[in-house]
Amino acid sequence: MSRLLDLPAYAARDDGLFLDEMNALTAHHAQWCPPFRIMLEAQSRATTAERIEDIPFTHVSLFKHVNLSSAAPGARMVRTVLSSATSGTSSRVAIDEISASLQSRSSEAILAEFIGRARRPVLVLDSVTSLRSRHEFGARIMAAMSLKPFASEMFFLLKDPGDARSLQLSQLECALKTSDALIVYGFSWILWLAWAPASLPGELRAALRQKSVAFVHSGGWKKLEDQKVDRASFDASLLASVGPGSCVVDYYGLVEQMGVIFPLCDHNARHVPRWADVIVRDSWTLEPLAEGEGQLQLLNTISHGSPCHSVLTEDMGRLLPGTCGCGRLGRRFELIGRVPKAELRGCSNV
Repeated sequence: MSRLLDLPAYAARDDGLFLDEMNALTAHHAQWCPPFRIMLEAQSRATTAERIEDIPFTHVSLFKHVNLSSAAPGARMVRTVLSSATSGTSSRVAIDEISASLQSRSSEAILAEFIGRARRPVLVLDSVTSLRSRHEFGARIMAAMSLKPFASEMFFLLKDPGDARSLQLSQLECALKTSDALIVYGFSWILWLAWAPASLPGELRAALRQKSVAFVHSGGWKKLEDQKVDRASFDASLLASVGPGSCVVDYYGLVEQMGVIFPLCDHNARHVPRWADVIVRDSWTLEPLAEGEGQLQLLNTISHGSPCHSVLTEDMGRLLPGTCGCGRLGRRFELIGRVPKAELRGCSNV
């Protein structure tokens, strides 16, 4: 269990404690996940790193092709989460009971920093049919369910999960009658198609202008860029449909790092919680970079069911220097885009 998770998300971190917890996870996965152990042995990598930047990583693409499950004695695997890749093979990430609990606490602590802890109706731009599987879930519905701790009740607004325009107005109307404050979640491109340009009946438009709405979205910016939609126009369109006190929270995350998300603050920085870290690596040499653009390695202390505690992604970014005007402490970074010719993914904000 991560002791770092017991403290505020964006406070100063004890790097020694973070390294100890990461080393313990590496040893755990080396013992109980044979493919991960073989990978370490092939690279002559030790399970104990002396520095955070020396912690071994698993390349994100391996989760598409290898069963990377750490089935320790007594561990209970509760679900498998599938990535929302728009082409090719989905990643499959095994989640055990311990990780599920930690991931829920993590996402709640991070999101509370941006939308507060008050419970209110959560409107999900997905279909309730996406919940019917007992053991396998897509990244989209898992992201929506991370908002459950903030929900007084949940409304699923789409009739067809594959059709962003299949908005069920009766569900929206019902939700609008329950509270003056709401949360709306959807993948970025679905939120745009279903909500921002939608022609709602006049009475619903009038009701929305009286509501304080926190729009929370992730993933799918590539599709919006293809439609010439930038972040400024996206936010402006959403906020124009609702009342004072509303906000838009855009976060980046991977299915291989469930529970750890990186929201964009008002100063255009993505913040790293104290139980996680980001290393930027040169794509050719894999050396860590203090400055400049490189490939993102994401780390966390809450992944027990699968060796996704340290993952080299196919996303590009750079670390941001100094402190942030928003007042949050810890590492922060800018997300830039994808590694050239990398597969388009549906669950990351690029």
